[in-house]
Amino acid sequence: MESVKDLIVDVSSTEVSIALMENHKLIELNKESSQGHSFSVGDVHLGKVKKILPALNAAFVDIGDEKEAFVHYLDLGLYFEAFDEFVKRINPNTDAKGIYKHIKPGKILEKEGRIENVLTPGQMIIVQIVKEPISTKGSRLTAEISLAGRNIVLLPFAEKVSVSQKISSKEEKRRLETLVKSILPKNYGAIIRTAAEGKNAAILDAELMSLIEKWEDSWKKLAKSKGVQLLFTEYSKTTTILRDLLNDSFSNIYVNNETIYEEIRKYISLISPEQEKIVKLYKDKAPIFDHFEVTRQIKSSFGKVVPIKQGAYLVIEHTEALHVIDVNSGTRSKNKEQEQNTFDVNCFAAEEIARQLRLRDMGGIVIVDFIDMESNEHKNALYKKMTELMATDRAKHNVLPLTKFGLMQITRQRVRPATEINTMEVCPVCNGTGKISSSVVIDEAIERRLTYYVNEKKITSLILKVNPILGAYLTRGIFSSIVGKWKKKYRCKIEVVETTDFTVLQNEFYDEKGGKLD
Repeated sequence: MESVKDLIVDVSSTEVSIALMENHKLIELNKESSQGHSFSVGDVHLGKVKKILPALNAAFVDIGDEKEAFVHYLDLGLYFEAFDEFVKRINPNTDAKGIYKHIKPGKILEKEGRIENVLTPGQMIIVQIVKEPISTKGSRLTAEISLAGRNIVLLPFAEKVSVSQKISSKEEKRRLETLVKSILPKNYGAIIRTAAEGKNAAILDAELMSLIEKWEDSWKKLAKSKGVQLLFTEYSKTTTILRDLLNDSFSNIYVNNETIYEEIRKYISLISPEQEKIVKLYKDKAPIFDHFEVTRQIKSSFGKVVPIKQGAYLVIEHTEALHVIDVNSGTRSKNKEQEQNTFDVNCFAAEEIARQLRLRDMGGIVIVDFIDMESNEHKNALYKKMTELMATDRAKHNVLPLTKFGLMQITRQRVRPATEINTMEVCPVCNGTGKISSSVVIDEAIERRLTYYVNEKKITSLILKVNPILGAYLTRGIFSSIVGKWKKKYRCKIEVVETTDFTVLQNEFYDEKGGKLD
């Protein structure tokens, strides 16, 4: 039976949080800031070469980040000379389309070439982020630009068409290749993705034209530019996730913001019109992540200690070089033979580890210390199970068999920093003392702010977000509640919204449209 997937999109004033649920279990969590631009995978920049590193056959490039980005000679791409000529020739007084059309890809860069023969300090080049800044390292770049769609990846200056190996039918491969070649303009290549299988010409043509339009729109910025700048960014994380993951197993997409709801609905109508009806606008008063139990799962899944079935647990440690996961049996009852019991615990652990890798987006080297097993049959079975569990992971990965010490090494593509949510932090209310202000003081503090908003700001309709514990205190009693008294006293409308994401005494005022009040 195929798993049921739900996408929960929580839009706040500062960020968009996207939770992927599989059979009501949290599998992936993505956050996208809605305030300013961050340097994300897929973004295309006009960068400036700062320093050549002959020893590494690489260069540092300024893309506007405080940390200089890195590009290796082998990442310049086969058709770098064509991109370089285009950057040098384009300006506000030229016909960009005419220049692009008549540029010949030229000679292909040699694999054994040297970067100092291609790049010079101060040179402007078009680059794309393939790996986000992590720790002390800047972004990793490529000069081989690609624009990913649902069915097709567009490749400027690469006049070749390749088809996904996952499409098994030779007839279908030939059909798609012939079709795409017939509609591709000059100086464009493409990679046909697995999702394109069975798609008609109209759908593929519409997507290609959309991608070409996006690429050509960036030329205006490029022509006017006198320095480093962002040319274009990937789609929003929500649409990017849908682009890569959307299939028939998706049952619902819930969004709590009308603008984002329309954006998603419009995007799905383009890539998969029959699934447009699964997009639903969430209108309940309770926070969307609380309603779908995402908040609870976040708090239970991101700690150092992660519980698994029947008393067993994982201990997850993050270091600069690698991630370490220790499997412990805990207080699990030993009602079976010891060896079988150990194997069962390790299998439960493997399921949770595969989920944790996706959830935290852990990349690089991951070392798992499973509980020691003597049976080679069990060791091989565990390795096979881990391989199967990792098969659904979109990130490139490699799983190695258990060593004689019971260690398993997993390498996973690292393109962005691992998601870390500190679930064990100093209480912001008591500052670690273990004591909080009395409830009398807290309701007085809330009332003082209410007075200011009503009397000074002339706001008569407010939303008060609080922790359920504080909410129960403020709304206790039908006619005699504290909130009820405030409504009468200030002649205003106050809606109390409870959220488990807040600490015990944390409270925030919002206007009726959901905008946070200062």
